Amino acid sequence: MTWQIDPAAIATILAVVAFGAVVPVIPTGAAVSAASVVAAHQSVPSLLTVVAAGAVGAYIGDGVTYVLLRWGGDGAARRLPWLRSPGVHRRTADRLAASPIPVLLVSRLVPGGRVPVLLAAAVFGVPWRHFAVANAAAALLWSAVYASIGLAGRAVFPEPWQAIVAVVIVVLIISFVGDWIRLRRENRA
Repeated sequence: MTWQIDPAAIATILAVVAFGAVVPVIPTGAAVSAASVVAAHQSVPSLLTVVAAGAVGAYIGDGVTYVLLRWGGDGAARRLPWLRSPGVHRRTADRLAASPIPVLLVSRLVPGGRVPVLLAAAVFGVPWRHFAVANAAAALLWSAVYASIGLAGRAVFPEPWQAIVAVVIVVLIISFVGDWIRLRRENRA
């Protein structure tokens, strides 16, 4: 079987990641990792294209999410029980205002951490310019990390389909464990 990364596949990765950044139930990290497996079997430029597509998709999706939360953030914060802690949001917003790049980098890499940080940024008025610049670095790092998971899978398994199955399982486990830890912390608080 021939594995190809063509322009339609790159556009699909970008669209899936962008949509998944807005609707956070889609495993976008798994999509980037799986595409990276296929790209790594081809060439370095293919792998870099997957990283770029994942980063651009994440950046666009985060931007749309930020705008939506900015538009309806106060109402969303009041309606959603897990977002009702104004002290946490205020501290997060203060950290974002002081040094947005590290906060967005960490929130992008911690499962379940991105949406609360985006909400804090939107509700407490972190300027779009600061958000946009900091989020570019966060989206690129996120895509590179998940592509690295795919690259590791490619190094371990001889067939692309085996590596794809393995990296998707690993990414889903990481996501579920991260969500479980976050929910336990919220329940204790």
